[in-house]
Parts: sequence; C-alpha cells; structure tokens
Amino acid sequence: MSDNKKAAVLGSPIAHSLSPVLHRAAYDALGLTGWEYGRHEVDEAALPGFLEKLGPEWAGLSLTMPLKRAVIPLLDEITPTAASVEAVNTVVFAPDGRRLGDNTDIPGMLAALCERGVDTVERAAVLGAGATASSALAALSRICTGEVTAYVRSAARAAEMRGWGERLGVAVRTAPWADAAAAFEAPLTIATTPAGSTDALAAAVPDRPGTLFDVLYEPWPTALATAWGGRGGAVVGGLDLLVHQAVLQVEQMTGRSPAPLVAMRAAGEAALAAR
Repeated sequence: MSDNKKAAVLGSPIAHSLSPVLHRAAYDALGLTGWEYGRHEVDEAALPGFLEKLGPEWAGLSLTMPLKRAVIPLLDEITPTAASVEAVNTVVFAPDGRRLGDNTDIPGMLAALCERGVDTVERAAVLGAGATASSALAALSRICTGEVTAYVRSAARAAEMRGWGERLGVAVRTAPWADAAAAFEAPLTIATTPAGSTDALAAAVPDRPGTLFDVLYEPWPTALATAWGGRGGAVVGGLDLLVHQAVLQVEQMTGRSPAPLVAMRAAGEAALAAR
C-alpha cells in the first residue's frame, strides 16, 4: 500500500519520544511505503493553530504532555475511555474531517499486563498520584476485584486519587509515601512516579514479590525493577506500555490490524540500547 499519509507525535518536550521509532517500524512491517510519522514540538498555546493547518493527508496524531487534556475542547468526539480520565493521547482524522479522540494508554496497560499473565487481581497498589496514576486506576477498574491502595506525598494528592476512584468505580484507599514499602504486599504494584522516586524502595522488595508494573522506560531497568526481578517477581516495564498503546494507535490510524507488535518492540529496544 503506497497511499501518502502523515501522522506524528506532539508534545513539549518531545525530542525524547520513541513514538516515531515504533510507528515507522509498524509502517515498514505493514508495507505502508507512503506513510510518514514525525515529531513536533507543540505546547498548549500552539496546539489550536497546529491542528488548523493540517490537511487531508493527515491520518492521526499521538499526544503526550502537556496536550492530553488541552486537546479535548478542540475535538469533535472522544471515546468513553478518554472521557473517563479526561485525557486523550490519540487523535484520528475521519474521512469527513472530524477529529476523534481516544486514550490507548488504558487498554495498553491492560494488554501489557495480560501479556504477562495478569488479567485479574484481588487487590493492587499504586505508587504516585499524577496523570499516569489516574490511567492506572482506570485500568485497575477492569481487572481488580478488591481495594487499591495509593501511596501519595500530600493530602491534596490523596484527595485527588480518592476522587478518581469514585469516578472510575474503584475502591481507593490512600496512604502516606512514608509507608510505600507496604505496597509490595499486594499481588500487583504499579509505579507511576518519575525517575529515581522509587530507588530507595528497592531494598524493601520482599523475597516472593508479585507483579511490578513500572511505567518508566528510560532509564531502564530502574533500581526497583532490578531488585524485583532479582527476587523472582514478574516485571512489566514502560516500554511494554509504550509499545502496546502504540499498537492500538497504529491500528486506529491505518485501519490495519493486527499491528506488528514484535517488530515495534524490537525497534524500541534497539533505539533505547543505542542511547
């Protein structure tokens, strides 16, 4: 297939993004020789103007921070998944020019966990309370049958997480960050914090841990992931999430399914190794 189409990832900062590597690998594997995937530095103020300039050759966009919420008023429709966390990371342009928004981070998390054999848990823990933590709660709303404990650094963050829990239908209990090592008693721990935040917790990993989902992919492995794997626990990493959410984006933007997961992961691993 050689139809000339364009897609790109937008955000600020954006130079670090692996999305071009993943999407281009998918195009190569699918034989989409006329497709291009770029990277554009775009902040909230510049987003409306950027969208207005796009022509009919554009198939879709991937969005990272700080655009996932800012784009919503600029769209014609968003999916219930995106609405549930007020965040859009995928925009697809319909043939009639309508802008459709979705969130592939949530099903991407679920797919990454399912790939490692985790499709249901009786309870879980979340480290952190930012935007990724709300996506984690949305994912857990579909697979966790019991309580989720969120370990946070402030009362305000605790209130936010409880609010997300009520909205998403998840029983959320909050606990102070000082007690974060207790998270490892749960069968599933999702770490959503910035690089270095969980390093001090590595020594607290128990002898027989459950599953760790650490959403970071650079630097990788984190100290926590290394300690977890060293004690025999299952580890799902940020690259797993990145690849699975990109697979869903490729399928939506190109209309081709299934997207080449293996080729995309290999491209991502090679790019990270070369950094």
